[in-house]
Amino acid sequence: MIGLAVALLVLALIAYVLGARGIAGFSMEIARWLVIIFVILAIISFFMGAFNV
Repeated sequence: MIGLAVALLVLALIAYVLGARGIAGFSMEIARWLVIIFVILAIISFFMGAFNV
């Protein structure tokens, strides 16, 4: 999931440089949500592993 977020971030940067600001903003929003979901799932996974006795 984090790889997809990085790919969308690179796409957003390339689109911004080429002048497609709408696509760049949309890609950045998707990348931001993917990073947020990744962090939440990583925290949940950490706590599930920490309490698994």
